[in-house]
Amino acid sequence: MDLGFHVSAFITLFVIVDPIGLAPVFVALTQGMGTRQRRAIGLRAAAIAVGLLTLFGIFGEKVLAFAGISMPAFRIAGGILLFLTALEMLFERRSKRREDRAHEELPDPSVFPLATPLMAGPGAMATMILLNGQIDRAPLDMLLIHLSMIAVIGICVALFLAASLLERALGHTGIVVVSRLLGMLLAALSVQFILDGLRDFGLAPA
Repeated sequence: MDLGFHVSAFITLFVIVDPIGLAPVFVALTQGMGTRQRRAIGLRAAAIAVGLLTLFGIFGEKVLAFAGISMPAFRIAGGILLFLTALEMLFERRSKRREDRAHEELPDPSVFPLATPLMAGPGAMATMILLNGQIDRAPLDMLLIHLSMIAVIGICVALFLAASLLERALGHTGIVVVSRLLGMLLAALSVQFILDGLRDFGLAPA
């Protein structure tokens, strides 16, 4: 067991998942929701993300190969879905829908886009595959890698639970500004996912 490798694995997963960057995204996606509903969404998203990353960590490329899906294709699909979410944030379509459906159940973003592709996106899935491939699938090392992943997702949840405080600090105007800014950043991230997938296919320059 290489302790340095596992520290590096934790740092890599932390950078890829980016819990700090996801906190304001969570605020924007759950704008107007109560604390209890936000907590449920955050925990549900975390559970789904852990399940997905565990699945990819254990079975890796066999899951995609069984479905006939390559990782580049998965990156492109995730990028397209993320771009659609970015458009909603940029043009406040989610806010308008909530105003029009004030007495209906609010959309649940726990599965998409929170769990995937934001928390358990193509980058995180690919990272789990690569990390487990580097240690020859030794049981103890695999366990430590998965514990590192769970720790990173746990940090995400802790920051999600503080979302109400962040929302109060920003105020309505601040949330609108952050939502628009993050929408632009998410759009750029989604395009990067698509370009990475095209590059893997040899259809985009390095």
